Amino acid sequence: MAMDASRTTLSPSAAAEVVLTFVNTRAIDGSREELLDGAAFSRWLRKEDLIDSPSLVTDADAAAARELRDALVLVLLAHTGEQDEAGRAGAEEYLRRSAELYPLAPVITASGVHLAPTQSGVPGALAKMLAAASDVALRGSWMRLKACRNPPCHLGFYDRTRNSSAAYCSPNRCGAQVAMRTYRSRKAKEEGR
Repeated sequence: MAMDASRTTLSPSAAAEVVLTFVNTRAIDGSREELLDGAAFSRWLRKEDLIDSPSLVTDADAAAARELRDALVLVLLAHTGEQDEAGRAGAEEYLRRSAELYPLAPVITASGVHLAPTQSGVPGALAKMLAAASDVALRGSWMRLKACRNPPCHLGFYDRTRNSSAAYCSPNRCGAQVAMRTYRSRKAKEEGR
């Protein structure tokens, strides 16, 4: 069922946009945490059209969503070459367990196949995140979904470079910040000799 990797494009699919929208709900650069509590998570789910209005969303649901999001961010960091093996392994295990909590079923039609949640409400919305990630992987673009290696940022982004080598959401902002920190650290070590 794997798709041809040569079909990978330099533009994100709709499924990639769903994953990126979800991982970028964290408070970054002065933005607010969109999954802070049940009320905030409910607003975000409705804004993204991922849940029906009468669905109840609790603080525990928001906590589960943050854990799923954080696991995805750690996996996307690995796509930039981040070497936190223990963190990545824990995130991958969490995602495996999440697949059991938020199951998907194949929907087969004359025009194709896609994965759909088997539950409604919040579990169905979180399953949609897993379905979107699966779709991106099956299309051969999973490694292009990344999280910025700049520690205060970790913004999710789609790597549009031809050789899939981007490590920062913005070379001019985050890439420059990391380069400057590295330079200052090296300078301080040299002066401390």
